[in-house]
Amino acid sequence: MRVLLGLGGNVGDVPSALAEALRELDRGPHLSRVLGVSALYITRPVGPDQPEYRNMAALLRWEGGLLELLDLAGALERRAGRERGPEPRWGPRPLDLDLLMAGDAVHRGPRLELPHPRFHQRAFALVPAAELVPDWVHPYRGRTVAELAAEVLVRDPGAVRPGAAGLQGW
Repeated sequence: MRVLLGLGGNVGDVPSALAEALRELDRGPHLSRVLGVSALYITRPVGPDQPEYRNMAALLRWEGGLLELLDLAGALERRAGRERGPEPRWGPRPLDLDLLMAGDAVHRGPRLELPHPRFHQRAFALVPAAELVPDWVHPYRGRTVAELAAEVLVRDPGAVRPGAAGLQGW
């Protein structure tokens, strides 16, 4: 199954944390492979006052269960120093991994919602994703990722800008 992930962070050495997460995902269980990565973007934070984020997207081939991938993402976040308990919602973090879309899966459960419930509203997720999968159609919105990205940028053109450096060779 193809899975679209959003990756980001705004505390510490974010490019290194992103690169390490990509390496782990590329050699992960279930024949996980990173099929592609977007450029790195600088994005305005959502939530409390905090530093700007570095965000990107990755396209994976994943042959396991989606909850297993969610658990792997959580383990990678913890390894990078993220502690979900005390942090404020949408607060600063060294690494954030979000499952955005997975094949044509539509899932609503206590631990996982696919597509991600706010994906269609978030420039920091849509713009990088549009680089990788511009024609992937959001199952609820009936619009492509590229169309959704263009819409959010019209509403908030300053939300995303190109990053200073990419993750070549991660």
